[in-house]
Amino acid sequence: MAQGSETTTRDGQHVALVHERLRNAILRGEIEAGATTSQTALAEQFGAGRTPLREALRMLQREGLVVSEPNRRLRIADLTSDDCEELYIMRIALECVAIRITVPRLTSDDFAALEGYMAQMDHYMRSGDHRGMRTPHLAFHNLLVSGAGPRVAEEIEQLFDHAERYRLRWGTETKWEVRHAEHRAIVDAAAARDPDLAALRLAEHYVSTAVLVFRNIDPDHDLARLRITTQTVAPGAEKQLERR
Repeated sequence: MAQGSETTTRDGQHVALVHERLRNAILRGEIEAGATTSQTALAEQFGAGRTPLREALRMLQREGLVVSEPNRRLRIADLTSDDCEELYIMRIALECVAIRITVPRLTSDDFAALEGYMAQMDHYMRSGDHRGMRTPHLAFHNLLVSGAGPRVAEEIEQLFDHAERYRLRWGTETKWEVRHAEHRAIVDAAAARDPDLAALRLAEHYVSTAVLVFRNIDPDHDLARLRITTQTVAPGAEKQLERR
């Protein structure tokens, strides 16, 4: 490989590394939502060069996690009720379609993997490790929508990440036994080869989390858009919105 190509590859890897570290810090709340900072402060905090940091920030701005402010200041995207509702609208709409496509295609190996992810989630949650639970939790949901194709799955994974900002801050009060039962109901519906029931159980799971988040972030927020979404793609799941 030519020296120029090697340099370009190293630079690209450095940008990817800075982007991943910064993105994870935002998603996990290590950098507080709404906080205002600068490239200089972030460069010092993450030990990153100005050029890879600038490129990483551009990527995060396109994703909506960082907002450019006057005088070269940067603001971490706020956590708002409107943004949260839109996230759950998109997640429920996309994933209810994707799981309907995926369920008929799931193999015996897929169900073994789902059971493995269930066991891992159970381990982390009984240990009180919400962050450790993220990896099997993401893998569980990714597998259930994988049949819709990589472009759809990539979009869903990004929505999962953004929703985690809300879930980790306001949506972890529900007992794990309840969450475990919700995941079990999704797997059982998929194992019964019932795509519509699997979509309903998935939507109920997300609505249950959304209800808890909104009790904390904005109890008076009108969830009319989310109600219409669930009525459209998973009729019956909207009943859980009455629990607010």
